[in-house]
Amino acid sequence: MAASTSIPSKQVSLKPTAGFCVKSVTLEDNTHGLKGLKVFVNIAWDDQVPAPPPGSEESIQRAMKGHDDDQLSDDDWFVPVIVSEPRPDVDKAGKPSLVFDCIYNKSLKSRVLRDQDLKLFLVELALQRIEIQFGIVLSRTIGTPNIASKGTLAPRTATIPNIDYVKPEVPTPSNTRPLIEEITPDSDQITPLSWTWRKDGDTLQVRIHVPDLTHKLVRETALDLEPRRIVLSVPTMPSYSLDVDMSLSDAELISRYPQSDVLSLKRQRPFLVDSATSEWRVADHVLILNA
Repeated sequence: MAASTSIPSKQVSLKPTAGFCVKSVTLEDNTHGLKGLKVFVNIAWDDQVPAPPPGSEESIQRAMKGHDDDQLSDDDWFVPVIVSEPRPDVDKAGKPSLVFDCIYNKSLKSRVLRDQDLKLFLVELALQRIEIQFGIVLSRTIGTPNIASKGTLAPRTATIPNIDYVKPEVPTPSNTRPLIEEITPDSDQITPLSWTWRKDGDTLQVRIHVPDLTHKLVRETALDLEPRRIVLSVPTMPSYSLDVDMSLSDAELISRYPQSDVLSLKRQRPFLVDSATSEWRVADHVLILNA
């Protein structure tokens, strides 16, 4: 086995500030069966969210237009975002609605104020992340209420890759496939994420197997840990997203994760979020979460 390359993660505390708010409506909801529900999306800023990597104007425009290159480049540009759990609210008419906070690095704020294309790009990225993480489909007919945010932006914590430790991956002679295949395999070749868990003393350890794991994929991944939930999301590779919610019924957990010992994990204590650690082992294609 090749030597393991470990990429540590870190937990950050967020106190987001309001940017602007948009509203949409659910077209389909695979999780709750709700359609036609109004959804408010708060676009917010916080310095603790990783900033986009440096990039040329050409690479920024290419990313915003959704163009894919035939090969990877050090000039690739992407935007990390942290998405909150949905919280119930009501609209002006008193009808039920949902609110999400989508938090970006504050360095984007000044350009958003003068670049409508970037503003629309961040809105679309926020909608995509909400759809991936929560199994809903949102209308792209967007309203812009005259408010900075719907409700109060609540502080929260998030676990993110420690970007300071992430170095560009250097191909070796053993890498016989083109690098692009490791980053964006065809959808019909993607292996769904699998995971196992065990007790290590008093610690609950969850190991998530991520096929074709690379340093670049780590930079694009968001890991959120709650006392009874693990959410792993990769915006560029929706098939690599994982949401293990121990608050669900036994039957639903079994139907979602038939190959795992999820019910035994459900009957353990809640995850210790404040003291949790995570470690990316790129060579082993695994994320290890200790909580």
